[in-house]
Amino acid sequence: MAVKGNQKKLRKQLKTLPWHEIPLQNRTTATGRGRREVRRLKVCTVQPGLLFPHAVQAIEIKRRRTHRKTGKVQTKTVYAITSLTPDQANPSQLAELIQNHWSVEALHHVRDVTYGEDASRIRTGTAPRAMATMRNLAIGLMRQAGWTNISAAIDHYRSHPEYATAMLDLTT
Repeated sequence: MAVKGNQKKLRKQLKTLPWHEIPLQNRTTATGRGRREVRRLKVCTVQPGLLFPHAVQAIEIKRRRTHRKTGKVQTKTVYAITSLTPDQANPSQLAELIQNHWSVEALHHVRDVTYGEDASRIRTGTAPRAMATMRNLAIGLMRQAGWTNISAAIDHYRSHPEYATAMLDLTT
């Protein structure tokens, strides 16, 4: 679980752990979207008393993004916790799990910003899950069709619904 700014006390506890004494345990580099990102990860086992009762390990991720065009560098420190023991997940496995979690968050961000999902008034029964599934399907189909900007794709298909039905191999 990523510990965000709205969890101030837990974040403060994690920030005060002896990170400077812990060696670097994982480093990854990725390029894309006009930037280069280096992620450095440290992991430590936590003692009972942390404000998240089932936490076994704490993770510090330092991300350094360099924008290729401008050369602007951004550095951000992110903290996370897990109930997985060191035997269940080593630092490289934790790095992969965290990266995969961010891809889920990115999908939710697209659904919320583009479709206004968090503001949806559909709240009863299985309807919210069904709508999320439909949005995921639509996003997946648009990405499969080569779109990287989902908002632009929605505008395109709204203006040309026959292209959407053609993509699904449906007739109107």
